[in-house]
Amino acid sequence: MNKIKINNLFKYINNYSRIYKHNARLHSTTVVSSDAVNYCANIVKQHDYENFLATLLMTKAIRSPTLVIRAFNVEVARIQDQTTDAQTAAFRLQFWQDTLKHVYKKDQKLQNIPANPIAQELFKVCRFYNLPRRYLEKLIASRSNILKSKYFRNLEDVEKYSEDTVSSIYYLILSVAGVQNVHADHAASHLGKAQGLANILRSILVSNHHKMVSLPMDILMNYGISQETVLRGIDSENMRSASFDIASRANTHLQKARSITVPKTANQIFLPAISVNAYLTKLEKCNFNIFDKSLTLGNTTLPFSLYFNRLMNKY
Repeated sequence: MNKIKINNLFKYINNYSRIYKHNARLHSTTVVSSDAVNYCANIVKQHDYENFLATLLMTKAIRSPTLVIRAFNVEVARIQDQTTDAQTAAFRLQFWQDTLKHVYKKDQKLQNIPANPIAQELFKVCRFYNLPRRYLEKLIASRSNILKSKYFRNLEDVEKYSEDTVSSIYYLILSVAGVQNVHADHAASHLGKAQGLANILRSILVSNHHKMVSLPMDILMNYGISQETVLRGIDSENMRSASFDIASRANTHLQKARSITVPKTANQIFLPAISVNAYLTKLEKCNFNIFDKSLTLGNTTLPFSLYFNRLMNKY
């Protein structure tokens, strides 16, 4: 990549708020407001950085509503990390469930939506783009279920969770972009599962901090790995074999998603596939040791990889 393109990328990332404000002015009578979209952007940037970078590279028409959707997802996902009290977590999830009821109430007015920037922008986006309610509800229900069960029985459970928490986001963004295509939906399903499985591996240290074993129980039992071993972060050949099985399933879904021909607009929506591939490649170089500290370090080449693939309209 030449020097001019690299400089353009840095300018694009560093001046993201100016871009959002410009987009807000273009749509001020319909969807977004400048301050609220900046708030959503900062939430995503702080807690979901890789998806934030990918969203920056979307066309203006879908960038801001995508940030709102991702900010909503971040707020819901962070609840399990913000408190160890199950009742408090349930109350916070219920707030968002109640908010969705207000959002989808017939003839609802903005002033009746809770005074939360994400909630109010979500109302505008849902109304303007007629977003399917079921996918937003899945983002909440899936988090509620895992808070109750505390573990995954098998890989199929993880895939179902990934479909509900990651693929649902892609379905919503496809709706924003006006893409109604069965092949795009199929790719979104596989990519969501790949990303969700990779996230389970990536978040192992965070899960351990919360005393939750996020790896599927059937795989742990198959390799004779105890929950205590996982919580203590003990590396072993059996642990690496377990992570290999999960990573292999993730890679299978990723390659399947990439093999599907989708409408041109969908390619930019699926750009986070680059991040998933980068993590799986890095994990392989670590010989599938999910406790390797190098996996927690930022990927300095990711912005360039995302930018290059966006220019090539690939994912």
